[in-house]
Amino acid sequence: MAEPPPVQYQPQVPVLLCFAQFSRADSVPSGSGYELLIQKFLSLYWDLIDVRRKFVVQLYSREWSDYTDLPEGFVVHEKCRLRLVPLQVQMTSLGNLIPSSTVFFCCDMQERFRPAIKYFGDIISVGQRLLQGAHILGIPIIVTEQYPKGLGSTVQEIDLTTAKLVLHKTKFSMVLPEVEATLSEIPGVRSVVLFGVETHVCIQQTALDLIGRGFEVHIVADATSSRSMMDRMFALERLARTGITVTTSEAILLQLVADKEHPKFKEIQNIIKASAPESGLLSKI
Repeated sequence: MAEPPPVQYQPQVPVLLCFAQFSRADSVPSGSGYELLIQKFLSLYWDLIDVRRKFVVQLYSREWSDYTDLPEGFVVHEKCRLRLVPLQVQMTSLGNLIPSSTVFFCCDMQERFRPAIKYFGDIISVGQRLLQGAHILGIPIIVTEQYPKGLGSTVQEIDLTTAKLVLHKTKFSMVLPEVEATLSEIPGVRSVVLFGVETHVCIQQTALDLIGRGFEVHIVADATSSRSMMDRMFALERLARTGITVTTSEAILLQLVADKEHPKFKEIQNIIKASAPESGLLSKI
């Protein structure tokens, strides 16, 4: 019997990552670009970085003996020194939501997750409420499915007929070129309401990618879960510390209408007339 082909390992490149007065040596896969570098900075300096600010990544230039802005299309292929520099203008994030500047992200609510994800039935129910509200308020919906060939399609209870984009993926984060292209077609988008599975994997990585691009992110705690309640709750805690708004489905829907006199208030009220399930949020870990 023929031997299996050898596993291909992506070589690691040493990098020095500098932020403020700190410098930490680490490594990244060869070919890493801006997105992965931002994630590396966030993972190393998560307790120091104010995610409400915008940043620029700079590369140390031996020619100039100083840092220069990262060239467009830059990828790491050799040992280098990088720094993350906050811009002077601070982005004020108060967590306000208005329909005209909001997009809903529904992440990987797929059939094969049903027996594995804690409180998945509740998550489906709350997710469908959110999509109904988005439809009523004319809010764009972007949906992803993680490797549907192996994990199945989105569950039948979730109505995708009004989704602006339904995208298959293998990457954990929803922030893919097709998603970014769709966002660029929607004028004035500032806020993303994010829900789905798993909280500590796809939801967390999507949220960090989004705030790295300057979006305000609202994670719907009663519409996201994991196989482990420990992973779920620690992820929500970590994300809240980074400046992401962790909230509930009812709070989201009522914040979007904002006024009893809103022309769609009655329709939204009908959605939330019965309280949403707790999705295990009030149970012990």
